Amino acid sequence: MSAPAPANVFVLGTGRCGTTTFIEACRHVANRTAAHESRISEAGPGRLAYPLGHVEADNRLSWMLGRLAEDWGDRALYVHMLRDEAAVARSYLARWKIDESIIYGWRTSIVPGIRPGTPPLEVALDYARTVNANIRAFLLSRAHVATVRLERAEEDFGRVWDQAGFEGDRAAALAEWRVPHNAARPPREGAAARLRRLPAKLGRVARKLPDFLDRA
Repeated sequence: MSAPAPANVFVLGTGRCGTTTFIEACRHVANRTAAHESRISEAGPGRLAYPLGHVEADNRLSWMLGRLAEDWGDRALYVHMLRDEAAVARSYLARWKIDESIIYGWRTSIVPGIRPGTPPLEVALDYARTVNANIRAFLLSRAHVATVRLERAEEDFGRVWDQAGFEGDRAAALAEWRVPHNAARPPREGAAARLRRLPAKLGRVARKLPDFLDRA
Protein backbone atom coordinates (compact mmCIF):
# COMPACT_ATOMS: atom_id res chain seq x y z
CA MET A 1 0.00 0.00 0.00
CA SER A 2 1.49 3.34 -1.05
CA ALA A 3 1.92 6.17 1.44
CA PRO A 4 -0.61 9.02 1.24
CA ALA A 5 0.47 12.07 -0.73
CA PRO A 6 1.57 15.11 1.30
CA ALA A 7 -1.23 17.54 2.08
CA ASN A 8 0.44 20.55 0.50
CA VAL A 9 3.46 21.44 -1.62
CA PHE A 10 5.70 24.42 -0.87
CA VAL A 11 8.18 25.58 -3.48
CA LEU A 12 11.18 27.29 -1.89
CA GLY A 13 13.86 29.25 -3.70
CA THR A 14 15.77 32.45 -4.17
CA GLY A 15 13.37 33.98 -6.64
CA ARG A 16 14.36 34.44 -10.30
CA CYS A 17 14.79 30.67 -10.35
CA GLY A 18 11.70 29.25 -12.07
CA THR A 19 9.03 29.35 -9.36
CA THR A 20 6.59 31.20 -11.63
CA THR A 21 6.94 28.47 -14.25
CA PHE A 22 6.48 25.82 -11.56
CA ILE A 23 3.07 27.25 -10.72
CA GLU A 24 2.13 27.59 -14.39
CA ALA A 25 2.91 23.89 -14.75
CA CYS A 26 0.71 23.16 -11.73
CA ARG A 27 -2.25 24.88 -13.41
CA HIS A 28 -2.57 21.58 -15.27
CA VAL A 29 -2.87 19.60 -12.02
CA ALA A 30 -6.51 18.67 -11.50
CA ASN A 31 -6.38 17.62 -7.85
CA ARG A 32 -4.55 20.67 -6.41
CA THR A 33 -4.92 24.40 -6.32
CA ALA A 34 -1.78 26.38 -7.14
CA ALA A 35 -0.67 29.97 -6.68
CA HIS A 36 2.41 32.19 -6.70
CA GLU A 37 2.94 34.54 -3.72
CA SER A 38 -0.76 34.39 -2.87
CA ARG A 39 -0.54 35.46 0.79
CA ILE A 40 2.21 38.08 0.79
CA SER A 41 -0.21 40.74 2.05
CA GLU A 42 -1.05 38.70 5.17
CA ALA A 43 0.63 38.88 8.57
CA GLY A 44 0.42 36.76 11.69
CA PRO A 45 -1.25 33.32 11.59
CA GLY A 46 -2.91 34.12 8.28
CA ARG A 47 0.41 34.33 6.46
CA LEU A 48 0.79 30.55 6.25
CA ALA A 49 -2.90 29.62 6.33
CA TYR A 50 -2.92 27.93 2.95
CA PRO A 51 -5.83 25.66 2.04
CA LEU A 52 -5.29 21.93 2.08
CA GLY A 53 -4.42 20.41 -1.26
CA HIS A 54 -2.54 23.51 -2.37
CA VAL A 55 0.76 24.20 -4.13
CA GLU A 56 2.41 27.50 -3.20
CA ALA A 57 5.57 29.10 -4.56
CA ASP A 58 6.88 32.14 -2.69
CA ASN A 59 10.52 33.08 -2.29
CA ARG A 60 9.67 34.95 0.92
CA LEU A 61 8.97 31.61 2.58
CA SER A 62 12.73 31.12 2.78
CA TRP A 63 12.61 33.70 5.61
CA MET A 64 9.80 31.82 7.38
CA LEU A 65 11.22 28.31 7.51
CA GLY A 66 10.79 27.96 11.27
CA ARG A 67 7.14 28.88 11.02
CA LEU A 68 6.66 26.51 8.09
CA ALA A 69 8.05 23.70 10.23
CA GLU A 70 5.73 24.58 13.11
CA ASP A 71 2.58 25.04 11.03
CA TRP A 72 3.01 22.37 8.36
CA GLY A 73 5.81 20.09 9.53
CA ASP A 74 5.89 16.82 7.63
CA ARG A 75 2.37 17.18 6.27
CA ALA A 76 3.89 18.99 3.30
CA LEU A 77 6.28 18.27 0.46
CA TYR A 78 9.01 20.92 0.24
CA VAL A 79 10.49 21.51 -3.20
CA HIS A 80 13.82 23.32 -3.49
CA MET A 81 13.70 25.21 -6.81
CA LEU A 82 17.26 25.75 -7.99
CA ARG A 83 18.90 27.73 -10.78
CA ASP A 84 22.57 28.42 -11.40
CA GLU A 85 23.38 30.97 -8.69
CA ALA A 86 25.34 33.25 -10.99
CA ALA A 87 22.33 33.40 -13.33
CA VAL A 88 20.06 34.23 -10.39
CA ALA A 89 22.41 37.01 -9.33
CA ARG A 90 22.55 38.51 -12.82
CA SER A 91 18.77 38.42 -13.04
CA TYR A 92 18.46 40.32 -9.76
CA LEU A 93 20.59 43.18 -11.08
CA ALA A 94 17.54 44.28 -13.10
CA ARG A 95 15.76 44.82 -9.76
CA TRP A 96 18.67 46.38 -7.91
CA LYS A 97 16.96 49.73 -7.29
CA ILE A 98 13.34 48.59 -6.98
CA ASP A 99 12.57 49.24 -3.33
CA GLU A 100 9.98 46.44 -2.97
CA SER A 101 12.34 43.81 -4.40
CA ILE A 102 14.01 41.12 -2.33
CA ILE A 103 17.48 42.16 -3.45
CA TYR A 104 16.87 45.77 -2.40
CA GLY A 105 15.81 44.58 1.06
CA TRP A 106 18.84 42.31 1.26
CA ARG A 107 21.38 45.00 0.46
CA THR A 108 19.78 47.77 2.51
CA SER A 109 18.50 45.87 5.57
CA ILE A 110 20.11 42.43 5.90
CA VAL A 111 23.65 43.44 4.88
CA PRO A 112 23.62 47.26 5.19
CA GLY A 113 26.84 49.20 5.03
CA ILE A 114 28.30 47.14 2.19
CA ARG A 115 31.91 48.10 1.52
CA PRO A 116 32.02 50.88 -1.11
CA GLY A 117 33.07 49.58 -4.48
CA THR A 118 31.67 46.09 -3.91
CA PRO A 119 30.29 44.92 -7.28
CA PRO A 120 26.48 44.55 -7.22
CA LEU A 121 26.86 41.11 -8.80
CA GLU A 122 28.90 39.97 -5.79
CA VAL A 123 26.17 41.17 -3.42
CA ALA A 124 23.44 39.45 -5.42
CA LEU A 125 25.45 36.23 -5.55
CA ASP A 126 25.88 36.37 -1.77
CA TYR A 127 22.10 36.62 -1.45
CA ALA A 128 21.50 33.60 -3.69
CA ARG A 129 24.07 31.46 -1.89
CA THR A 130 22.73 32.37 1.54
CA VAL A 131 19.10 31.62 0.72
CA ASN A 132 19.96 28.28 -0.86
CA ALA A 133 22.09 27.34 2.15
CA ASN A 134 19.21 28.18 4.50
CA ILE A 135 16.81 26.03 2.48
CA ARG A 136 19.23 23.09 2.35
CA ALA A 137 19.63 23.21 6.14
CA PHE A 138 15.85 23.31 6.62
CA LEU A 139 15.27 20.34 4.33
CA LEU A 140 17.65 18.12 6.29
CA SER A 141 14.99 17.64 8.96
CA ARG A 142 11.97 17.27 6.68
CA ALA A 143 10.39 13.95 5.71
CA HIS A 144 9.20 14.92 2.21
CA VAL A 145 11.63 16.84 0.01
CA ALA A 146 12.39 17.23 -3.66
CA THR A 147 14.69 19.30 -5.84
CA VAL A 148 13.89 20.83 -9.20
CA ARG A 149 16.82 22.34 -11.11
CA LEU A 150 15.79 24.81 -13.78
CA GLU A 151 18.42 23.41 -16.13
CA ARG A 152 16.68 19.99 -16.10
CA ALA A 153 13.23 21.09 -14.97
CA GLU A 154 11.09 18.79 -17.10
CA GLU A 155 12.79 15.68 -15.76
CA ASP A 156 12.77 16.86 -12.14
CA PHE A 157 9.19 18.14 -12.26
CA GLY A 158 8.08 14.75 -13.57
CA ARG A 159 9.40 13.17 -10.38
CA VAL A 160 7.64 15.79 -8.25
CA TRP A 161 4.42 14.99 -10.10
CA ASP A 162 4.64 11.39 -8.92
CA GLN A 163 5.87 12.21 -5.41
CA ALA A 164 3.11 14.75 -4.78
CA GLY A 165 0.39 12.53 -6.19
CA PHE A 166 -0.57 15.01 -8.89
CA GLU A 167 -3.35 14.14 -11.31
CA GLY A 168 -4.21 15.92 -14.54
CA ASP A 169 -2.59 16.78 -17.85
CA ARG A 170 1.00 15.76 -17.22
CA ALA A 171 2.14 16.45 -20.80
CA ALA A 172 0.79 20.01 -20.73
CA ALA A 173 2.43 20.61 -17.37
CA LEU A 174 5.81 19.46 -18.64
CA ALA A 175 5.41 21.62 -21.75
CA GLU A 176 5.20 24.76 -19.59
CA TRP A 177 8.92 24.39 -18.86
CA ARG A 178 9.64 25.14 -22.51
CA VAL A 179 7.87 28.52 -22.32
CA PRO A 180 9.56 31.61 -20.77
CA HIS A 181 7.61 32.94 -17.79
CA ASN A 182 8.44 36.11 -15.84
CA ALA A 183 11.70 36.60 -17.74
CA ALA A 184 13.91 39.36 -16.40
CA ARG A 185 14.18 42.56 -18.37
CA PRO A 186 17.68 43.93 -18.92
CA PRO A 187 18.64 46.74 -16.51
CA ARG A 188 17.67 50.17 -17.80
CA GLU A 189 20.63 52.23 -18.88
CA GLY A 190 21.44 55.00 -16.41
CA ALA A 191 21.30 58.71 -17.20
CA ALA A 192 25.09 59.08 -17.03
CA ALA A 193 25.59 56.34 -19.59
CA ARG A 194 23.01 57.89 -21.91
CA LEU A 195 24.78 61.24 -21.68
CA ARG A 196 28.11 59.62 -22.54
CA ARG A 197 26.56 58.21 -25.69
CA LEU A 198 24.96 61.51 -26.72
CA PRO A 199 27.92 62.90 -28.77
CA ALA A 200 28.09 59.74 -30.86
CA LYS A 201 24.35 59.89 -31.50
CA LEU A 202 24.52 63.54 -32.51
CA GLY A 203 27.38 62.73 -34.84
CA ARG A 204 25.33 60.05 -36.58
CA VAL A 205 22.42 62.45 -36.95
CA ALA A 206 24.71 65.12 -38.43
CA ARG A 207 26.15 62.68 -40.96
CA LYS A 208 22.71 61.55 -42.09
CA LEU A 209 21.08 65.00 -42.14
CA PRO A 210 22.25 66.03 -45.67
CA ASP A 211 20.83 62.86 -47.21
CA PHE A 212 17.59 63.37 -45.35
CA LEU A 213 17.29 66.96 -46.58
CA ASP A 214 17.98 65.89 -50.17
CA ARG A 215 15.13 63.36 -49.97
CA ALA A 216 12.73 65.75 -48.25
